[in-house]
Amino acid sequence: MSRRGGTRAADQDFRLRDVALPAFAPTVVNAVGLGAITPVLALLARDLGASVGEAAFVVALLGVGSLLGALPAGALVARIGERRAMVLAGVADALALGVVALAPSLAVLGVGVVASGMTWAVFLLARQGFLIVVAPVHQRARAMSTLGGSHRIGGFLGPVLGGVLLAATGELRSVFWLAAAMALLSALVVQLAPDLTAGHERADRAGGARPTRVLSVLRHHWRTLASVGSAVVVISGARSLRMVLLPLWADHVGISAATTSLVFGAAALLEICLFYPAGWAMDRAGRTVVAVPVVALIGLGVVLLPLAGAVTGFTLLALLMAVGNGLGSGIVMTLGADTAPEQGRAQYLGGYRLAGDVGGLGGPLLVSGLSLVAPLAAVCVVVGSLCLLGTGWVAHRVGRIDRRRRVGVAQSAG
Repeated sequence: MSRRGGTRAADQDFRLRDVALPAFAPTVVNAVGLGAITPVLALLARDLGASVGEAAFVVALLGVGSLLGALPAGALVARIGERRAMVLAGVADALALGVVALAPSLAVLGVGVVASGMTWAVFLLARQGFLIVVAPVHQRARAMSTLGGSHRIGGFLGPVLGGVLLAATGELRSVFWLAAAMALLSALVVQLAPDLTAGHERADRAGGARPTRVLSVLRHHWRTLASVGSAVVVISGARSLRMVLLPLWADHVGISAATTSLVFGAAALLEICLFYPAGWAMDRAGRTVVAVPVVALIGLGVVLLPLAGAVTGFTLLALLMAVGNGLGSGIVMTLGADTAPEQGRAQYLGGYRLAGDVGGLGGPLLVSGLSLVAPLAAVCVVVGSLCLLGTGWVAHRVGRIDRRRRVGVAQSAG
């Protein structure tokens, strides 16, 4: 189980604001760009002649890129370090988004979107590894949940800024240039921020540490990855359902796009309010107290969605699911940090991230497949019920991690 090096005095002196500039600020900036392009990526694909199905596939390519980039990201971070990986990812993302902004065809657009998704995998993994190094164990969940909250803040601001720019210019591609600028700015912020991992990297070099092959690390830790990874697949799959089913159900019952956007905005604000309390609860009471409600609340909201025939019911269920998703801010990263080994940490996190990406893609694919043979209401009941059943598995697997973590903390204190 991963532990942060350093003295207890240094651990006690750690404050979250110490990593605000090197970790949280770049996350907000980068997430602004991602949040800005998410609502308009399908529209750009449509402008290039895509059908509705093809446009949806283009949007899904962001997740495909992240999936493809998970293992290479682990190898890259292990070789060049977290800080340089974040800078490189920001620059590469800016180039990829430039390709998207200039794309003359769907094929070029798809290549740019996949490349952007791959750089996002590097950025996410490097930030997580950075916080594992600098944050003490007893504040780890708060650090990770604040990182997740930073992403939510950027994701909330991005569509607002993108909408303002689109209204001012009338040019859809301008939003992608905004995102490219945000990616470059995130790299600049990382480059100018204090390098808090330099001492850790020097210690590794002095000890003769060399990057281990990704597959070697995954083989050595496959039991742990299979255990926690299966819980992460359930958590990530549940969280992905709300982004697919809420817009579909709103359209199904005739709720306007403008109203749906307002509901999503209210839900996003609620999630932002919950990220720090969630981290505090995980540090004090364990990871299970957050992991189980994430899946349970989203599953309950999805099961009840067919009963929402008007705006009021739809809004209440969207907010219920937002509570679950907001409580889960940083839970996946925290579980990865708890189980990551000291040697081969980045490579392990690459494999761990792969499990999360599988869950994130699996939820929408399950909805898509079921919708071919069943009405939307039935799909909601089926996938929501699967989530509720999954809470037992999550409680079992995450509970084991909590017990091991408590033993480790007790041994360290002794």
